[in-house]
Amino acid sequence: MTLEQLRIFVAVAEREHVTRAAADLHLTQSATSAAVAALESRYATKLFDRVGRRIELTEAGRLFLTEARAVLARAQAAETLLTDLAGLKRGALSLAASQTVGNYWLPPVMQAYRERHPGVALSLRIGNTEQVSQWVHDTSADIGLIEGEIDDPTLSVTQFAEDEMVLVVGRSHPWAGRTSVAPGELPHTQWVLREPGSGTRSIFESWLSAAGLAPSLLPIAMEFPSNEAIRGAIEAGAGATVISRLVADGGLRAGSLVQVGLDLPKRRFYRLRHKERHLTHAERAFAALLSEA
Repeated sequence: MTLEQLRIFVAVAEREHVTRAAADLHLTQSATSAAVAALESRYATKLFDRVGRRIELTEAGRLFLTEARAVLARAQAAETLLTDLAGLKRGALSLAASQTVGNYWLPPVMQAYRERHPGVALSLRIGNTEQVSQWVHDTSADIGLIEGEIDDPTLSVTQFAEDEMVLVVGRSHPWAGRTSVAPGELPHTQWVLREPGSGTRSIFESWLSAAGLAPSLLPIAMEFPSNEAIRGAIEAGAGATVISRLVADGGLRAGSLVQVGLDLPKRRFYRLRHKERHLTHAERAFAALLSEA
């Protein structure tokens, strides 16, 4: 059993598709299939069931996936430790960020980091708050940047910025001519919201509960996993939403969105890292840059 075989197995298991895994790994489909077949043959254990054009993990495959990820994580940790001995002359830093942070706040910070440390390769994955915290928990990301609160004792959580939440509607919405609305009026319009698990959705629902409104009272017309899709739907007249001012700013300046006054709380951006991982020079430098930003 080799680390390359484990890497290929994990990629196929996570995508449940040999062709997509091969493309992401920059391997041929035959080489990817051969690596999985070699594992199954060597240990006389079936790791995948073939269901039509799809594949699914067997029970043995699910158990093996946990161990394979752990081995790869330890190998990565060993490589990171050796690379770190070279300081910031070379290395890699894998980031994961929730959408608002990753799409609107982080790009200029990453560029500033690259200018200071050109030998360190940066990568970024974007998901919702739950996904990002899971990636850091699994050590598939070195640093996570989120806008929601999480409860995971294996992760250290450090605030690094604040964000303003705003209620916005399209120009044709009945509230567009209002300076403000009361919390009790919120159930009287259609809503377009982020998907459950996103920091934006979680913070808004917590605020609703604190204001004495059950989140279930809001009539939800649409849910999207993308801030840009939400903004487009609101501009088209789909209803109201609560999003980051970072997301809404372009539409507000263009006049396609209208802000309506509502006493919403500010939210915090947090940096996550696994407590048991070695803290590299690259991570320290990134944390310092976040503090400056």
